[in-house]
Amino acid sequence: MSAPLLSVRDLSKHYTSRGTRLNILEGISFDIGKGEVVGLVGESGSGKTTIGRSVLRLVEPSSGSVRFDGQELTGLSASALRRQRPRMQYIFQDPFASLSPRMTIGEILTEGLKIQGIGSTRDRLERAQAALAQVDLPADAIHRYAHEFSGGQRQRIGIARALTLSPEFIVADEPVSALDVSIQAQVINLLRELQQRLGLTMLFISHDLAVVEYICDRVIVLYLGRIMEIAASADLYARPQHPYTRALLSAIPSPDPDARRDRQILKGDIPSPADPPSGCVFRTRCPSALDACAAAVPPLREIAPGHFKACIRDDLN
Repeated sequence: MSAPLLSVRDLSKHYTSRGTRLNILEGISFDIGKGEVVGLVGESGSGKTTIGRSVLRLVEPSSGSVRFDGQELTGLSASALRRQRPRMQYIFQDPFASLSPRMTIGEILTEGLKIQGIGSTRDRLERAQAALAQVDLPADAIHRYAHEFSGGQRQRIGIARALTLSPEFIVADEPVSALDVSIQAQVINLLRELQQRLGLTMLFISHDLAVVEYICDRVIVLYLGRIMEIAASADLYARPQHPYTRALLSAIPSPDPDARRDRQILKGDIPSPADPPSGCVFRTRCPSALDACAAAVPPLREIAPGHFKACIRDDLN
């Protein structure tokens, strides 16, 4: 992997609700190299979005370190963090809720530039039009409002908004989950083309493992706020090592209706972050759990070059 653009170490996020502590993230550590696309997958409630927002300090981590291009982001003042913002942008899941209905598309696209004091009014307008061209939308879209566009077009506008500041790093948070299936492939192909052409580094959050396999170089598997497995995409899909990863992959629909697949159905729901299981948080749903799994949290260890898993069992390799 190339030199890390983003380094996360021991990131944790806790909330307190009515006197109850909610453990959303615990001890999250990973790197993302320059120009790399890393997927973050897991069931709803795993903490994926919290990681994405924490690394950009859209929410404040409870503890841990987030370094961007060598600069520690945690603890930065608001003014110092604002100077870093153009380099780090976020693409939101809901393309309609994330766009103000009271602002024209031109106002939406130039808002970040205006806040950063970048360029004149004409310069900002030209950058907005250039961003629209990059996502295959006409220049006259700047005069219209979000409700005049389809869901797929609104997500293209969200992508254009991120691009206007010429970022190096983007968090794409479930960027196609709110779109019709017929439109999803178009937006995914657009993101892939933009990433390759602009050399973007990306954290791609999704529950759709087929999409992640298509667009990501490496994959992080998350469960109840802890990392279960990290590996190169091709390695993870061909040789998953953690029982949770295997269960997720077994649920991917096959394009061949006659193909047989050993479907591993997980029993029950993901536990509450207010009362996580002791030891391995996955043990209460794991088909391979041992009594020892309840005793201690398994460390994330390297079992092959670049392949990590958090599981005490070696006989599952």
